[in-house]
Amino acid sequence: MKSALQNTKDLSIDELEKYAKCKSVKDFYYTQSASLDASGSLEAVDTSSNTDSSSSSSDSSSSKSSSSDSKNSTDNNGNTPPDMQGNNGGQGGPEMKGGMGSQGDFTVIGYSSESAMTDFIDGTSKITDGSMFDINSSDKKCLISSELATLNSLEVGDTIKLQNPNDEDETITFTISGIYTKSDSSSSSENMMGFNASNDPANQIYTSYKCLSSIITKSEKNASTSTDSTTGMKMSSAIRGQVNGTYVFSSVDDYNSFQKEAKKAGLSSDYTIQSQDLTEYENSLVPLENLSSFAGWFLLIVLIIGAIILIVFNMFNIRNRKYEIGVLTAIGMKKWKVALQFLTETFIVTFVAIILGAIIGACTSVPITNALLENQVTSSQTQQTQVEQNFGRGSDTQNNNSNSSDNNSSQDNKPSDNGQDKGNPPSGGFMGQASNYISSVSSATDLMVVLELILLGLGLTIVSSLTSVIFVMRYEPLKILSQRD
Repeated sequence: MKSALQNTKDLSIDELEKYAKCKSVKDFYYTQSASLDASGSLEAVDTSSNTDSSSSSSDSSSSKSSSSDSKNSTDNNGNTPPDMQGNNGGQGGPEMKGGMGSQGDFTVIGYSSESAMTDFIDGTSKITDGSMFDINSSDKKCLISSELATLNSLEVGDTIKLQNPNDEDETITFTISGIYTKSDSSSSSENMMGFNASNDPANQIYTSYKCLSSIITKSEKNASTSTDSTTGMKMSSAIRGQVNGTYVFSSVDDYNSFQKEAKKAGLSSDYTIQSQDLTEYENSLVPLENLSSFAGWFLLIVLIIGAIILIVFNMFNIRNRKYEIGVLTAIGMKKWKVALQFLTETFIVTFVAIILGAIIGACTSVPITNALLENQVTSSQTQQTQVEQNFGRGSDTQNNNSNSSDNNSSQDNKPSDNGQDKGNPPSGGFMGQASNYISSVSSATDLMVVLELILLGLGLTIVSSLTSVIFVMRYEPLKILSQRD
């Protein structure tokens, strides 16, 4: 088992780009992250001062997928949809053989394109001073958080010096091109590689992929290697980088197709393709699905009871109009025409009732649905909170559960994007991350619902009118007239 884990490598950029050529992939972007230490007078933001903050996350309307090594059973891109991690001389590469190396105080993230900077696209992060660095340049320019800038009295145009945590003599100097703020920053484990200052979003430094890649490549060329006498593992002093690729899909069907296409393109069976965002999206629908199931059973019961009532009503109606049936058939009207008359009368009443029901339903369906959905969300949150308490995680998770998302019920079946949040677990999982349940709908009645209502009404009318048809066909006109007082 140990040998298998050591021989399994992360996917490289070239491999990730090969799978990005699959027809089902709408877009592909990637990032590279590295852990660096502060050098000189630079100080990292203290993670212990942000314990009241919530985990950093962001959503988009595109479906994505992440792929992780099934032997390690980890998803290195947390909330990012199916994403197959790669490695460019980074952590866990052939030289390291599983060696983790030293962990720095800062996480430097290099982006391949602005599409990869999902926090800025969805508004979670925003540049408040300065400007964006050139995404296509290898110049050592970067964005830093406002907390880091305030702590170290930094401004746009200043330089910061970082160093290799494995080699203090190797330093990198960045020029600050801009300062950003993050609306939902926290010290929770965005990067599950370790629990230190680099996990705090305030200590994340953004630059271009080309810039960070050139730094790591240069570090690898100048690195020295040694063998641990205790473990026998080869250790390198190079800066370790981790590549995370993100595949964007137009729909869940495309995501499912990608799983087959990637295997055909040569993806090893050692890797599995999974989407954390898809899982979270499906989890967010749990209250809505429960309500749908409840409504379905309720509708079935109503239809059965309604059909029985209508059948009984038609039986009494036919008995009261027996003489009318006898007269009509006696003067020569065909029995099927008499039956059709009763059927038409029932259809007219049904049609009027459907119109009134559709109007009333359109006005009351949304508030009633939201009220029922609120009960389902509360029930799901209570259940999740109980599970968290069973694991010794109580009030924090309960507070997070109150932040349910208000989403439109007519939204496309697409998972959302969560940019570069690494290692965030599924809803209600490790670290007690809360689910963002759909807590309201904006429309519950549309043309399709009205058409289904009409079809149900016609079905009930036909079933109940069969009683009239049977009675009419059985009646003999002379016998009916002879029995009249």
